[in-house]
Amino acid sequence: MSSGLLGIEDLNRSEIEAILTRARDFQSIQHQPVKRLDVLRGRTIVNLFYEASTRTRTSFEIAAKRLGADAVSITASGSSVSKGESLVDTLNTLAAMRPDAIVMRHSASGAPHFLARHLPTPIINAGDGTHEHPTQALLDARTILDRRGTLEGIRVAIIGDIAHSRVARSNIYLLAKFGADIVLCGPAPLLPPELASIAPGVTLTDDIRDAIRSADVIMMLRVQLERQHEAAFPASEYFQFYGLRLEHLDLAHPDVIVMHPGPINRGREIASEVADSQRSVILNQVENGVAVRMSVLERILSN
Repeated sequence: MSSGLLGIEDLNRSEIEAILTRARDFQSIQHQPVKRLDVLRGRTIVNLFYEASTRTRTSFEIAAKRLGADAVSITASGSSVSKGESLVDTLNTLAAMRPDAIVMRHSASGAPHFLARHLPTPIINAGDGTHEHPTQALLDARTILDRRGTLEGIRVAIIGDIAHSRVARSNIYLLAKFGADIVLCGPAPLLPPELASIAPGVTLTDDIRDAIRSADVIMMLRVQLERQHEAAFPASEYFQFYGLRLEHLDLAHPDVIVMHPGPINRGREIASEVADSQRSVILNQVENGVAVRMSVLERILSN
């Protein structure tokens, strides 16, 4: 990981456990009056986001600053990208300014991997197309551990637009390394059959009740209309068949937790009564995002 973090698929279980354990140390800092450390003092981190983001971009910036680093955030619309500058030229320009790491989100799957082969600067993948979103899977794992105490042998239902979800892929890779039972659920056009073979312990169903039955964790996903060339499922019917409602929770484990990477579309993939219930850990995920990204930045940049 010394060269960056491109995905969960390439990490082994011990590396994941080390990140999550260190993130637990950083959780307590967020409740202290003074939240700033000097672990990365003198380091500079550039956040380069070619896609819109609130949670990921902000939490990376806060994480960097809490470790004592300087953080600079750049969006594509506010950079020379809007003038036609290529991805490689933009990254070469940034690298010439000698930042210590570049956190990058891009709509093209594999973009961070391509740049990592050409730049000496560590690249942290903050989401690449429909491929991976490694720090989201890590913060999800930290949140599950906080509530359930283990990742081993748990049943996790991931429901929604599986086909376009980098969050789903990263979570599949991570949870499978711990022997979790993973159920993917969604409308057939959004549920690629090949996903059943990307990791052990993965099954598919298009019935939300089957997916939720006895689940320890229910992970809802946003319908990514911006990545669909045409609507795969009528919006008026989606909530009826794949929206999570209170009555569904009766089918799950009594201590089930409900997750969502955000942004939430209330009334499309999740009912407000569920999102705001005691079962929901959605805001805990957001809070853990800072601690996990502090752990990742420290691991990559600390001497």
